[in-house]
Amino acid sequence: MDNTNLSRRSLLQAIATTLAAAATPLGWAEVAQAMDDVHQAHAAQAGGAAKISFLTAAEAADVEAVAAQIVPTDDTPGAREAGAVYFIDRALATFFSQLAGDYRADLAAFQAACRTKHPQAASFAALGSAQQIAFLHGVDQTRFFNTTRLLTLLGMFALPEYGGNHDGVGWKLIGFEDAHVFHPPFGHYDREYPGFEVTSGKAQ
Repeated sequence: MDNTNLSRRSLLQAIATTLAAAATPLGWAEVAQAMDDVHQAHAAQAGGAAKISFLTAAEAADVEAVAAQIVPTDDTPGAREAGAVYFIDRALATFFSQLAGDYRADLAAFQAACRTKHPQAASFAALGSAQQIAFLHGVDQTRFFNTTRLLTLLGMFALPEYGGNHDGVGWKLIGFEDAHVFHPPFGHYDREYPGFEVTSGKAQ
């Protein structure tokens, strides 16, 4: 196995571990249904640019900066290029709305702690990368960081229709091809199921 496959495998294992360890007040079946409702609503108004609706501009800048340190940009796109902050914003406004109140309070505490640590900086987003990383090392066991890490990973790899994974950059990172392929006997029995919907237009 080459280094690329090893790094992809390690990344997928890290994602699986994070998702398995995530604690949310919602069952995953409820989340899946809520995300499906969001997808259908989005499909009806597709074409517009992603917008921030729940977070303030200052909150979004700090959340994006945290996400960009969780999945940084190097020789491949990271959370910033994937638009993870747009996924996080949409999630808090819709299918993870039960987390919204606590998340905003935790974010405020995070920002206050950052101002105390770095009174000369206007915000976490305004810090240099090294300062951001050093500060995150001190809060990486908090509920805010753990929730942001979970949402960042979801925003990297979920369907682009949910706000993140812009242009499928997360899928390209792990070598995933967005194509529904039917090879009998696998799938032939429900290919014509009326509830099936190809979201990418790449069915074969």
